[in-house]
Amino acid sequence: MSELTHLDAKGAARMVDVTDKSVTEREARAEGVIHMAPETLAMIVDGEHPKGDVLAVARVAAIMAAKKTHDLIPLCHALNLTSVKVELVPDDTLPGVRIEARCKLAGQTGVEMEALTAVSVAALTLYDMCKAVDRGMQIGDIRLLEKKGGRSGHWKVDSGA
Repeated sequence: MSELTHLDAKGAARMVDVTDKSVTEREARAEGVIHMAPETLAMIVDGEHPKGDVLAVARVAAIMAAKKTHDLIPLCHALNLTSVKVELVPDDTLPGVRIEARCKLAGQTGVEMEALTAVSVAALTLYDMCKAVDRGMQIGDIRLLEKKGGRSGHWKVDSGA
């Protein structure tokens, strides 16, 4: 395991200095799911949810969250994201919604936390909008799928994982 970069020599938390790092294209993808009752999923898919298009609201919330990650996670850098894409796919086999976020930029630090934050907030928004009809929903399986760029290069989760 590599050295923890968010701690100084005395063990105090610090923001990593990226001043001397090269600007490179960076990209990260993350995923997660929210499980719900089949009736709740049907209500979303059929457009019959009393609060309207919950998938559209969750998508906008995810994009906003990616852009504000540095406000939520103390040692994250404020980044100028050039792209945030969020897919919300209803899945009867869960039943629930599969969420994937992809964040990109040209910068000096990665966008993994932005992609993970986008997925998390999309799931939380779906929960918030649907809790009146289904309090038993469960959020899970949030993970990084892939990251590209920077000194560490390209990493992708094992397909069997």
